[in-house]
Amino acid sequence: ITFYTSKYFYRSLTADGIASTTADEETTPFKEVPIPEDAELGVFADMAMITLRSDFEAPSTGVAFKAGSLITLPISELMENDWSNAFAMFEPTPNRSLSSTSETKDYNILKILEDVKTKLEFWHYNANTKSWTKQGGDDADGGAVPVGQDVSVGSHCRDSSADNKLWLWRDGYLVPDTLEMASAEDCCAKTEPIKSKPAMFSADGLCVEQHFATSADGTKIPYFVMRKKDLVMDGSNPVLLDAYGGFEISMLPGYSAGVGAGWLERGGTKVVANIRGGGEYGPTWHQAALKEKRYKCFEDMEAVAQDLIDKKLTSREKLACIGGSNGGLLVGNLITRPIASSLFGAAVCQVPLLDMKRYTKLLAGASWAGEYGDPDTDDWMFLRKHSPYHLLRHDILGKPELGDDEVLGEPTETTNADWTCPKTLFTTSTRDDRVHPGHARKMVAALLEEAGAEKAPQALYWENTEGGHGGAADNAQRAHMWALTYNFLAITLGLEK
Repeated sequence: ITFYTSKYFYRSLTADGIASTTADEETTPFKEVPIPEDAELGVFADMAMITLRSDFEAPSTGVAFKAGSLITLPISELMENDWSNAFAMFEPTPNRSLSSTSETKDYNILKILEDVKTKLEFWHYNANTKSWTKQGGDDADGGAVPVGQDVSVGSHCRDSSADNKLWLWRDGYLVPDTLEMASAEDCCAKTEPIKSKPAMFSADGLCVEQHFATSADGTKIPYFVMRKKDLVMDGSNPVLLDAYGGFEISMLPGYSAGVGAGWLERGGTKVVANIRGGGEYGPTWHQAALKEKRYKCFEDMEAVAQDLIDKKLTSREKLACIGGSNGGLLVGNLITRPIASSLFGAAVCQVPLLDMKRYTKLLAGASWAGEYGDPDTDDWMFLRKHSPYHLLRHDILGKPELGDDEVLGEPTETTNADWTCPKTLFTTSTRDDRVHPGHARKMVAALLEEAGAEKAPQALYWENTEGGHGGAADNAQRAHMWALTYNFLAITLGLEK
């Protein structure tokens, strides 16, 4: 069992049996559910709902299902490993993936991403025939939203089997959150506004666009741009490029008062890149940058950065990257890779993983071996290639490195004599219980004491003594941290003096 695998066990109980017998008294044995270890299992009424993370061939029928599919069949048949009535409620395409599902009494609602733009699909369940019908017909768009916006639904009460009412949430990069009441019965065609957040910054004169960059292997990488409508494309615009690229987490549009007030209102441009390692195109998009293929997400960021420069939206001196946690590992690589470090004038590296040799020995790190690899095995051969701390000290600066025998080697020639570190702000927390602050501390120490001002013109460090992995314990601390961040970027990129 790893971060991405699990086992499920099931026993069939009646409602009366559950009401009259406690768990410790129940004698009906559990049986392991016969699904792939990397699949996720849910239930709807008496139906099993199986989300696949890898390609799967049903054992009793030989029918093949793609990774990213949502398969449904009676759970009683599943427990007999009988897949003859298995039905693919969702199958992915190269530009279409399943983001999430929500349930009501009679409906299963799919949140689908098509090139990172949300659509909702509504499926009605007939308990008598154990069959599903897509509402609105095969060609229904199910509620497409504009570029840069998002929509989600959820049952309006704790018991989703009570009725078919839904909460519906809308927001976007420039659109404050709104909450509405809706119904699955009309596919949310009619909604009742309940409440909305006030606008926390002025979106007048701003727009959101989506573009695609071509990565080194030819893969198209989508990215969103939030900018002024009348922006002049002359390479002089301060741009902040954000990404995550890990753990199958999708970077979807959402309203941020901090981004708006701290950056957009001041004249900055914000870019969000949907690089590989995330979940924007399903599990295959994530798996494309796992372990030894981690470099793919770094190449994706280099492609987006180069595309921004080629479009003359910005230039190297005016372009910064930002990322936290796994995104901090991303930024650490961007400031040490030969190509990437020459594309950025500044960087913000938040609560980062940076020493990939020792990350499994610190706090929650061991649980992420399924994402990155295990440095105590042969995985270190590829982990070493994207461990920013090692890239900096040993490849760039030529410092002696411990060998497998724990003996310090000899100094080496630099692999990048022309390297200069973008001006970088590191932020972390003493009380981070997931990524140890030692990662950031060591990296900053190496930049200040070993690289020096000639190679690392500016390496700033801020460590909050509270706050956990979020870096702040309350809104006041959070505001302080982001004020530091945006002021650093504004000054460094020339947005403000």
